[in-house]
Amino acid sequence: MLRIFDFVFSLLGLLCGFPVLFVIFIIGLFDTGSPLFLQERVGRNKKKFTLVKFRTMSVNTASVASHLASASSITTLGGFLRKTKLDELPQLWNVLLGHMSLVGPRPNLFNQSELIDEREKFGVYKVRPGITGLAQVSNIDMSTPKLLAETDKEMIEDMSVGYYFKYILMTVTGSGVGDAVKK
Repeated sequence: MLRIFDFVFSLLGLLCGFPVLFVIFIIGLFDTGSPLFLQERVGRNKKKFTLVKFRTMSVNTASVASHLASASSITTLGGFLRKTKLDELPQLWNVLLGHMSLVGPRPNLFNQSELIDEREKFGVYKVRPGITGLAQVSNIDMSTPKLLAETDKEMIEDMSVGYYFKYILMTVTGSGVGDAVKK
């Protein structure tokens, strides 16, 4: 049932949001010259997929978890996109393709071995990763792997249609900060 919601809402989001996506893309061309950020992430059953986001950091920034990146790498446009969470909109494409869900554990990088180990213990990789979830609206990021994995497990065990919509609503209304960048 949730996959049907994912498909319908991501398709509607991409169609209705196209003007916004297009404007951000064009502004991004002037900001960094490369408005989309593509990165390999760990997906369901630990399968690799390419995550699509709007670029928020300069092109030459090292490919590391957000909490390990320097805040000085964030562009002016990138700061706005992160604050408004608009940088996440292209992930609707990942949801439409079935790589992700709107709600699920945030997909991590393959080099985050401590987090991978913790998530494996709790069976987190049995579900699709998501754009948002309990950890994100609770301000828990990837800098605390054990807590994040435990929170992901709790979300997975308690997932229902009600929680699905609750996490989406909380994200849209500004709860949580996602993965924080060090100051």
